[in-house]
Amino acid sequence: MNRRWSVVAACALAAALAAPAAHALDAAQLASQGNGKGAPPCLDCHGIDGGGQVADGFPRLAALDAVYLRRQLDSFADGSRDDPVMKPIATALSSEERQALAEYYSQLPLPAALARPATPSPAPDSRGALLATRGRWSRQVPACEQCHGPGGVGVGAAFPPLAGQPAAYLAAQLKAWQQGRRHNDPLALMQHISTALDEEDVNAVAAWFAAQPLDHAETTP
Repeated sequence: MNRRWSVVAACALAAALAAPAAHALDAAQLASQGNGKGAPPCLDCHGIDGGGQVADGFPRLAALDAVYLRRQLDSFADGSRDDPVMKPIATALSSEERQALAEYYSQLPLPAALARPATPSPAPDSRGALLATRGRWSRQVPACEQCHGPGGVGVGAAFPPLAGQPAAYLAAQLKAWQQGRRHNDPLALMQHISTALDEEDVNAVAAWFAAQPLDHAETTP
């Protein structure tokens, strides 16, 4: 009897050890092929390495925090991020698929091409640099770095990296908060901050963060 249960236990242990590998394989397949139920391949927009597409404004997913990524997929599905492209995709993913994709992309390395920005950083006294590093306290706008970390490297699951993300994507998110199409930020911080910025501010601070360098071995604090 003891031997029989030892065999059963050994089989159960082997299955448990194999589960993460199968889980990762499913996520890779989702990313590259979609789920056949309305969710297309993620790599069509976010690249084969998760690095995003600057020209089209699709953000980097690789090496972002898994909790943050899962929260965004859920937000697309429940409407707290109103996006006509991502809403039907997120809705077509099951809860398990959203979690698998969040974990998969969080474990991808930062693409080498993103280690150095494609555009030079604006001057330290430029509008974007001042908003990012000092804020504008006359309008109750704190420095972006106070939440998103030095150079916009990101802090935990609540404050994602801004550095190296496409300027078009960053500007679009600020406008989404301004227009009430996005409201999934902690304590509605971004809703307040975004409404205190004009269009020139939005474009300037987005361009500044897009031009900030990323360490190839980056890990989000």
